[in-house]
Amino acid sequence: MGRIVNNLIALRDLIEEEKERGKTVVFGNGCFDLLHVGHIRYLQGARDLGDVLIVAVNDDSSVTGLGKRKQVVTPAHERAEIVAAIEGVDYVIIFSEPTVENLLQTLRPHIHAKGTDYTEENVPEGKIVRAYGGRVAIVGDPKDHSTRDLIKSIKELE
Repeated sequence: MGRIVNNLIALRDLIEEEKERGKTVVFGNGCFDLLHVGHIRYLQGARDLGDVLIVAVNDDSSVTGLGKRKQVVTPAHERAEIVAAIEGVDYVIIFSEPTVENLLQTLRPHIHAKGTDYTEENVPEGKIVRAYGGRVAIVGDPKDHSTRDLIKSIKELE
């Protein structure tokens, strides 16, 4: 089971120890509000790229701030616990910023994994990752699953 780390500096120190042991560190992120198979395939694909997987989970205000939904279904601390329980996830951190730029700058993972709704060229944080010597990788299945669609399907059951 993965470990939830509530402090970015503490996580940075843990990741530095992993790197010193020669581990390849992969970073993924998302809302993970209602977990679905697309999330699992994304996380498995990210884990397959390295030895240690960090997952950054958007806090509640950043989920609603992204404009995807008016409110979250599952509170951030519960989403973090669920993600940490997924096989292959080593560390989870909840973040409140609109992007993961600060996390990437601080943690400097070897690989920043993004879903198939991106290309390696259009990942918003790609320049930051490449500037410190990391790389961007696209993982997961085609974007055929979404929390928005899941919510819509549930509403149609009423």
